[in-house]
Amino acid sequence: MTARLPHNPRVLAGPADPAPADAIEQLGGRRPVLGQWVLKLERIAEAQAAALIRATEACGGEVRTGGADAIVHFMAERAGPLLRALATEADTLAHALRVTLEAWERTTFSLRCGGGALSLGGRTLVMGIVNVTPDSFSDGGEFLDHAAAVAQGLLLVDQGADLLDIGGESTRPGAAAVDADEECRRVVPVIERLAAETAVPLSIDTAKAAVARAALDAGATLLNDVTALRADPQMAAVAADSGAPLCLMHMQGTPRTMQQAPHYDDLMGEIVGSLRESLALAVDAGVDEQQILVDPGIGFGKTLAHNLAILRRLPELRSLGRPILLGTSRKSFIGKTLGLPVEERAFGTAATVAYGIAQGARIVRVHDVAEMSQVARMTDAMMGKAAD
Repeated sequence: MTARLPHNPRVLAGPADPAPADAIEQLGGRRPVLGQWVLKLERIAEAQAAALIRATEACGGEVRTGGADAIVHFMAERAGPLLRALATEADTLAHALRVTLEAWERTTFSLRCGGGALSLGGRTLVMGIVNVTPDSFSDGGEFLDHAAAVAQGLLLVDQGADLLDIGGESTRPGAAAVDADEECRRVVPVIERLAAETAVPLSIDTAKAAVARAALDAGATLLNDVTALRADPQMAAVAADSGAPLCLMHMQGTPRTMQQAPHYDDLMGEIVGSLRESLALAVDAGVDEQQILVDPGIGFGKTLAHNLAILRRLPELRSLGRPILLGTSRKSFIGKTLGLPVEERAFGTAATVAYGIAQGARIVRVHDVAEMSQVARMTDAMMGKAAD
């Protein structure tokens, strides 16, 4: 299981996927060649590093060390001999490398969802956003009325939404907290109506176990926790008991504090490491790891530069072996890049959706479903994905 791997291993570049400039900086300026794996391992003991160097160099590869971290370069056709050689001296490292390579190469997933399956790996799925809130950054107050929210959800399904994500608490920077009772009053009636009137899976966007339980009882079939189980210790138990798919999103800080001064010493290393810890929390609580999705949390405790770097380096999340959900829709980094208000960010969103799909996103979470469904379908066609 990738949740249990030590050394926070991740692929910086695959045989057919050269690393972007951000990752190349970590490699001392050296650009990987096609056909080469490049992986990073953290917190390696001196004896392990020595064994890694011997095994890698014996197979024609190279190891660069810095502190307790190591970056390993080797040709794809030498992976088998390298792993066998390393296993004789440092089996823990060999296992971490083997599982990470297998996880990164995985392209299809099937999650149990309600009475059916959520298949990921063919065409990209589009998740439509329904905010039952007075203060969301993009459409605050527009769908606070239950009837308006239900109508919006049904409209998004007609426009091509494969899933709907219903939320009752804004997570925009500085947003005020909402108690569980109020959140339930907002979302439960909407979920009940939508569950009765549409067959698409319904996701509940909440960090509270009580809201999650009520939403599941009302007809939701997927849990989307922007705190990755860190806000409510009971959320993992709800996911385990229900068996519903669980999306874990990375966020630095809380919605109230996340944009005050976001800082990372190793952006993708910290995001992958944090999600790995949340995966382990979920598995410890009884959640089936095969039911989990991951989201890098664009805009949640990140600067403009961080968000752009995450998109460039999104494939590193594939090292976790879980499908990637990506939410860029109308977000402020698009507005800052283009100098546009929230209502004029559809084209910028389209660019991030297309690029995110090309980088490995399996689900895109959007406001403008009709437009982004077309973007997703066209991107899928160019990538040769099956239009199932």
